[in-house]
Amino acid sequence: MNGKEEPLLFVRMRLMKKHQVIPPVNLCPQCFLFKGRVVGIIQKNWRDYVVTFPSKEESQTQGKNVQKILVTPWDYRIPKIRISTQQAEALQDCRVIVRIDAWESTSVYPNGHFVRVLGRIGDLEGETAAILVENGISVAPFSEVQMSEMPVSTLENPWRVNPEEELKRIDLRDTHLVFSIDPKGCEDVDDTLSVRALANGNLELGVHIADVTHFVPVNSYTDLEARARATTYYLADRRYDMLPSVLSADICSLLSGVDRYAVSVMWELDKTSYEIQRVWYNRTIIRSAYKLHYEAAQALLDGDLSGVDEILELKELDERTRQQKLNELVWAIGKLTDIARHVRAKRDSCGALELEGVEIRVLLDDKKNIHDLIPKQPLEVHETVAECMILANHWVAKKIWEKFPQQAMLRQHPPPRQEFFSELRECASAKGFVIDTWSNKALADSLDRANDPLDPIVNKLLRSMATQAMSNALYFSTGSCSEEEFHHYGLALDKYTHFTSPIRRYADIAVHRLIVAATLKDTKENIKDSLFSNKDLDELCSHINNRNRAAQRAQKQSTELFQCMYFKDKVAEADERCVADGVIYSIRTNGVLVFVPRYGIKAPAYLKNKEGLVISCQSDGSCEWKPGFLQRFQNRITSTTTAGESVTLSLFEHITVKILGQSSRCHADTLKLEIVSNTPYETTDADVSQNSHVMKSDLVKEVTKSAEEAQLAQERARAEIIQEEYQEYCQTKGTSLYQLLEEIRDLDLLDVSAGNRA
Repeated sequence: MNGKEEPLLFVRMRLMKKHQVIPPVNLCPQCFLFKGRVVGIIQKNWRDYVVTFPSKEESQTQGKNVQKILVTPWDYRIPKIRISTQQAEALQDCRVIVRIDAWESTSVYPNGHFVRVLGRIGDLEGETAAILVENGISVAPFSEVQMSEMPVSTLENPWRVNPEEELKRIDLRDTHLVFSIDPKGCEDVDDTLSVRALANGNLELGVHIADVTHFVPVNSYTDLEARARATTYYLADRRYDMLPSVLSADICSLLSGVDRYAVSVMWELDKTSYEIQRVWYNRTIIRSAYKLHYEAAQALLDGDLSGVDEILELKELDERTRQQKLNELVWAIGKLTDIARHVRAKRDSCGALELEGVEIRVLLDDKKNIHDLIPKQPLEVHETVAECMILANHWVAKKIWEKFPQQAMLRQHPPPRQEFFSELRECASAKGFVIDTWSNKALADSLDRANDPLDPIVNKLLRSMATQAMSNALYFSTGSCSEEEFHHYGLALDKYTHFTSPIRRYADIAVHRLIVAATLKDTKENIKDSLFSNKDLDELCSHINNRNRAAQRAQKQSTELFQCMYFKDKVAEADERCVADGVIYSIRTNGVLVFVPRYGIKAPAYLKNKEGLVISCQSDGSCEWKPGFLQRFQNRITSTTTAGESVTLSLFEHITVKILGQSSRCHADTLKLEIVSNTPYETTDADVSQNSHVMKSDLVKEVTKSAEEAQLAQERARAEIIQEEYQEYCQTKGTSLYQLLEEIRDLDLLDVSAGNRA
């Protein structure tokens, strides 16, 4: 290279020549974009659109009998649609579905027709229906033919294990303490756990997953419907199941005290190091002993027995039996957590990322009115369950790929593009932190170091920004790409899939069929019936990825809807719940972006209003609008009035904001923030405790640190042995020629651009 960087265009042209890529006519050397134009449409992607009719004031200029009218779509990206109707006046206050029929080349607007009414503007059911339609989510009831395939289970005649099927499965009901840990009120229990000591002193860890495929035959009506839905859709106040409730909430759900079919992955672990000695996969019969919720399990893990009375399975027991059962349960939860810490430490050493996301739980009263919005609190037992599920998914992925290398469904998470990290690096530098993003290990270590002991919210925000920079994880068929592309960046695993939630994800159903075919002595015909070809599996993965994105969008929009409804009817000046502490996490030309930890809200706060006035902060911290101008810098923004008063707001500065709901007649409601004071909001002790909780437990960090120290000690010991051998056989006491040549080689390989990475 002779110390000169090869022009970017030449590098790309050389790579295109090497890989026999035809160069485009118009090549943009900076971003490598292909420029072209649409010359034809192969297939029209017609869909339903949610629209709003013009208000009474907007339609006054038109006659009452006008048939052609322009309606405004809920989605800002879609132009107004011209439809023919005489019901415009009656539908002015409703959300309505229309469909586009044609769009003539000479017209600014497409033509469409009325389909049906969803509900009134601002009404919860109408707005929720609009979210579903806009994301292409169908929630029609299951048909009679689908329900006719369901097994019978009633209070009078509950479902029971089939004696013939019992002979084909391994029975764990009397040998294993199996239990589930889920959110409160969970009905669709996909997964249970077990841990026990073996006769040789080692431990046996078990992950037992509902055997949905036993009840959903390939290409049955239920299977086809589940494949079309692809996932269960979770909104802020409800869910729409992928499978009929007789399966999802009853026969397949691993409830306590009842016999259930499961597909189990079990490991024998070394009693001290927890290293995996062997693993096996089986179809089993289990009987879960406890259905715990996270808070109860965390209390037992912490040694808090005050909430034992809430564990229903222990209530009817005599004191002695109760204490014995409780001791067994506490030991099992503690041992599972200890194993999970070591599993997590091993992934951490490979670069697993601990990222942040804010989940809001909506508290509703009996009449479905919003009582409160509460961020979900992270608990260590969350990580315990998650690590066990990740371990099962990883080992199942390895097994199905090993057996079916060209037609296994795995899940990949590609490395993010470096330019997406630019804002994260800039924000971190404002606090004096350096974020290295050139590998998942470097990023994980950088985020661990970027910790302000005086303000835990800084690390939380940086991790949240890292999450936003990530690429989406996707399902894929192993026959469609090389093994090097299988890697899961966020989890730091070479192979990964989804196996642990077949009640609510169709991908897991497909994987269950693969693992059963890979591990059981079925005939070749049965195996062939349950597998997709690489082409068909690739199409299925594309469909599931599309539906997952729709589910995520719908869940996000539903949460935002409830946030807006919560603040819409409140008088901001009188209700203290509308005033909260906010943290600045991004600077814009006319304001700042603010995160409100109390409600998990991210929204803009403007420093210049529509009249051109800028914000001015008084000596008591209160703010008002005055004539002036703004100056934006990389890490701060300054508002200066014509009278010379000046206030500067910087990244990660705490301010007091007022939360206001903004209603929109044609589109989704939004929230906006107004800066009340440039000083932090006085929080209660409960808020401080809530915001200072760190997702990654200190115990996991200690295990990770001890593992890394042990590895470094081994490397130092090896280095000392090598140094002793070198001293014995070297020819001179000074620097040898070999060392000099090695140093020159290292300099030659040095990346001269490394200093420009930050």
